[in-house]
Amino acid sequence: MINVILVEDDLALAGNIIDYFELENIICDHAANGVAALNLIRDNHYQVIILDLNLPRMDGLQICQALRDEGDDTSVIMLTARDQLEDKLAGFATGCDDYLVKPFAMMELVVRVKTLAKRKSGEIKRLELAGLCLDIDGRDATYHGSRLKLSPTGMVILETLLRAHPNLVTRQVLLQAIWGDEQPDSNALKVHIHHLRKALAACTAHITLDAIPRQGFKLHCHEEKV
Repeated sequence: MINVILVEDDLALAGNIIDYFELENIICDHAANGVAALNLIRDNHYQVIILDLNLPRMDGLQICQALRDEGDDTSVIMLTARDQLEDKLAGFATGCDDYLVKPFAMMELVVRVKTLAKRKSGEIKRLELAGLCLDIDGRDATYHGSRLKLSPTGMVILETLLRAHPNLVTRQVLLQAIWGDEQPDSNALKVHIHHLRKALAACTAHITLDAIPRQGFKLHCHEEKV
């Protein structure tokens, strides 16, 4: 069973989603405003958080930012009627993992929930590269002890790149690793790559995420100047 919380102030839509989830064996709590949602999330363990962008008392971006600031790396899907690139960039910047524009097919939401819910499964693993360390089980990335501020999606990208190093990873492989067969628009990966680059740059200049034209992406270790 998958355990999720839906934060949606449209009660008719929320009811439809909850009923559909029940058919798919997904347990769904519900909150109609941001403050109530944060209280539920802090008191319970959810595999996926589904956030409407426009909410009373506290909007979806504020909730997502608050959770990430507290170190909560639960996967977040943002629901919104806005489909402009700027709105998506704002959502990804606060740490959400996926973005679904209303109206959407219920089955598409279910597939995305199931894909994100699988992310924390698996055996304990630790990947290292020149001082960069990724604790996969703990979902924590550090560079010589300094923590990288990454979203869960950023963690997946970093894990994929570390496993492949020194080889590159194609764009399609990254898309499949993050979203499976239900892939978002072409801008989503670009935004997550940008945030991973910034997180690396904030800790070190000696490891960079390089784009190889028409091929893919790879981590590059630069020699430290003495």
